[in-house]
Amino acid sequence: MSALNEWDSFYVIVGSAAGALIGLQFVVMTLIAERLTPGASEAGRSFGTPTVVHFSASLLLAALVRVPWASVAGAFWTTGTVGVCGLIYMAVTGFRMFRQHVYKPDLEDVTFHIALPTVAYGLLALAGVFESTHLELALFGVAGAALLLLFVGIHNAWDAVAYNVYVQRSKQPGGS
Repeated sequence: MSALNEWDSFYVIVGSAAGALIGLQFVVMTLIAERLTPGASEAGRSFGTPTVVHFSASLLLAALVRVPWASVAGAFWTTGTVGVCGLIYMAVTGFRMFRQHVYKPDLEDVTFHIALPTVAYGLLALAGVFESTHLELALFGVAGAALLLLFVGIHNAWDAVAYNVYVQRSKQPGGS
């Protein structure tokens, strides 16, 4: 299992960051909850919940890679399954995003809330398929997916905070 052991520090960093950011996302959602607007739960399922899912997937990948697997194939079948589940989740998220009426997604939203996470989950699914023939490439695929999900989550969390502070607050009476 030396192939996975070489990635130890990477996944410690990614997993720790994902865990901390999940906590911060909960804090932000709690603070924003005081200013809920009509339809906010519908938009939250489209924009907020996927952010927590992406952070959680990144944390899950970090944990799965560190499991003492009997063979590297078990790790890749599991991460490939996470990828397939993520692709299904992204289809549901895309449907929800375009069905909700609180906020009209722009190109940046489609890129960071649909396209990039779909690429990340697709990388995971492909890594599960190509593990036996291209181990090193598959390892980089899983790492790239974990990091992409982490960065997408950071962007989306910041975007949600900025939207609620600068757009929603200015719409409220007495807002700046």
